Amino acid sequence: MAEYIRRHFEHQDDGWDPTTNPDGYIGLCVAENKLVWDLLEPRMAECRDLEHYSIGYNSMVGSMQFRAELAEFLGRTFIGRKVDPENLAVLNGAGSVLEMVFYVLCNPGDGVLVPTASYTGFWADLETRDELQIIPVHCSSEDGFKLTPELLDAALDGADRPVNVLLYTNPSNPLGVVYQPEEVEEVLAWAHSKGIHVVLDEIYALSVFGETQFTSGAKLRPDMGDLLHIVWAFSKDFGMSGLRAGVLFTENERVLQAVDTLAYWAAVSGDTQSLLMQLLADEDWVDRYLAENKRRLATAYRRVTEVLDAHGVRYIPAEAAFFFLVDVRPLMDDNTWDAEHRLWDRLVTDLRLNLTPGAACPQRRTRFHEARVQLRANRRCRRGRQAVGQVCGIATDLAGSRDVPGYATDRRRQVVVVANQNPLILSGWRRSTEGWNIFSASPCWSLRARPTKRCRNLHGQYQRVISTGSPHTRMSTVVG
Repeated sequence: MAEYIRRHFEHQDDGWDPTTNPDGYIGLCVAENKLVWDLLEPRMAECRDLEHYSIGYNSMVGSMQFRAELAEFLGRTFIGRKVDPENLAVLNGAGSVLEMVFYVLCNPGDGVLVPTASYTGFWADLETRDELQIIPVHCSSEDGFKLTPELLDAALDGADRPVNVLLYTNPSNPLGVVYQPEEVEEVLAWAHSKGIHVVLDEIYALSVFGETQFTSGAKLRPDMGDLLHIVWAFSKDFGMSGLRAGVLFTENERVLQAVDTLAYWAAVSGDTQSLLMQLLADEDWVDRYLAENKRRLATAYRRVTEVLDAHGVRYIPAEAAFFFLVDVRPLMDDNTWDAEHRLWDRLVTDLRLNLTPGAACPQRRTRFHEARVQLRANRRCRRGRQAVGQVCGIATDLAGSRDVPGYATDRRRQVVVVANQNPLILSGWRRSTEGWNIFSASPCWSLRARPTKRCRNLHGQYQRVISTGSPHTRMSTVVG
């Protein structure tokens, strides 16, 4: 587990309160929308009229009643066109959707292109049980982390393993940027020309509060074909991360069949489906909620940036989601990740304010060190805004030292070791007369901090490969 997350769980029970705990802990390091509970609570309390089918077995990718309501909602909001409920699969959270989709699309050891700066959770989602290797597409802060075909070509050409999927997030996490339709189309066109799948994470599609209009990849491609897959969830736009309800939208029949086979281990409860179905059926309430959510996010963003502006802290402007990046170099005693870590530790220890470390948003190690700031600056977080103004910094090297003892096996491409109590997945290794040579190491947050001889091959003898006619479109699935 990343240090900033571990510290968050250690202190969250001692949370700040304006009257009872004015010096309490303020955790701004988890991407949750805390601005809308007063809107959700009364409506959710009304959505408890369970139908009999909700307590029995049903389709593991969601009941048809729920998927029909969900398809109507998606089509009239951010997808922007008709959605066939047969092309939807509902699983217990976007993380489960991603892990399962990549399990289907890739083979163990394959690479996945991910533009940086990136959401840190992708590494755990894809590298832990799927045994994939993320290939960063290094974008630069100098041009606002713009993704171009040239950068994609460079990452693909430099990969030391097969690559057949690009994971692309819009709106961006952690930038809070909404990409223009022509930018998204350029990425989709590049991937299509290479025969590469695009998994388009649109989980913040309805949390856009700026001037730029969000355009879904599904609207740009009315015929999505076999290579485009959309991911969304209720956790962000509806502030319901604890209900665990993620959505896959794809027109690839083989992917849908494979996900349907695997969904038994990631199904959403009938009770949750019933609640969400009733919630979405009230279109007037949904429209009012979405409009008010955007208004509150815009207000929170304005309040936080006003404090940063008053203290002369640079940041990358955002238009969506609950976070953005700030430049913390003037606050550091050195231009290194270690200096960011010292600044982050000072922030948590002295001010009891926890921001997401810049190093937790994987990116090329340039001179532009960044921190992710959560937008929870409502009327109850005045002290948090003041603390952000005092120290806005942070990062911690999650991987620890790469020169570490560990365990390995010459029959696998990836192994796990423990460095400074941090589990690492090691890749690109070979055996020499002097021992093991390790060429790359990446954090493995979801494993316990203990030596492990190897990552078990979760596919094992139950794996088969389904060919779709292209070397870039191989899929693996479990068969009974």
